[in-house]
Amino acid sequence: MSASKTNDVVLYDTLEGVATLTINRPERRNALNNDVMTGLRDSLARAKADPDIRVIVLTGAGDRAFCAGGDLSPSAAGGGLLNMHWNRGTFAELLLDMQRLGKPIVGRVNGYALGGGFGLMLACDVVVCRDDVKVGCPEINVGLFPMMIMALIVRNAPRKLAVEMMLTGRKLTAQEAKEAGMISALASPEEFDERVNETVATLASKSPAILRLGLEAFHTMSDMNVEEALRYLHSCLTINTLAEDAAEGVMAFIQKRDPEWKGR
Repeated sequence: MSASKTNDVVLYDTLEGVATLTINRPERRNALNNDVMTGLRDSLARAKADPDIRVIVLTGAGDRAFCAGGDLSPSAAGGGLLNMHWNRGTFAELLLDMQRLGKPIVGRVNGYALGGGFGLMLACDVVVCRDDVKVGCPEINVGLFPMMIMALIVRNAPRKLAVEMMLTGRKLTAQEAKEAGMISALASPEEFDERVNETVATLASKSPAILRLGLEAFHTMSDMNVEEALRYLHSCLTINTLAEDAAEGVMAFIQKRDPEWKGR
């Protein structure tokens, strides 16, 4: 495994085609500040540009928190009101970077995912969560509303549950969040890493080219009406069938062997 730091608060490790991004502020429950958000953006760009990276894992250091949300400490508010406003824009760009990456992101939720950390979790393509943690948006309890992550909450949670969570600040158990469709898989602390590794291995075994096509199509059509989506996906299917990896996949199926992906 190779390891490096994008900055002091984001670690970037690679092993066999997998890039692991770790928010490294365990003393602050991996809270988001501008250095973290910038570091994550830089790390995602690095993983996107590396043809050897097929899957990204996003997690937090320690075992208490995946990410506790925005840093509310006085030191995090330095730089004036405009700077605070621009920093919040960095968070929006980070979420958009995750959507546009074209490579699957696995959220390794090893602890609480709250506020902005809940938004990061929802922005991941697949989420594996420890079964003893809680997730949610408790911002209302400190006089704030989850304005930015609302865009992700309403796209991942049933409407009534989404509104209840935002209005009351109630945290969900991992089991509740999974039942609502916001988490892909749960695992006990003892089996957690094994479950994450299985998920990552499954994704890494697929064609990176077709994964990219599929992720781009999914995010593009998500806000279209049905007619627009079907017309758009019609074209996407034609492009998909012309890919070399599509021909290889069909031939491997016919010949009853494992496909040898070219990434084309």
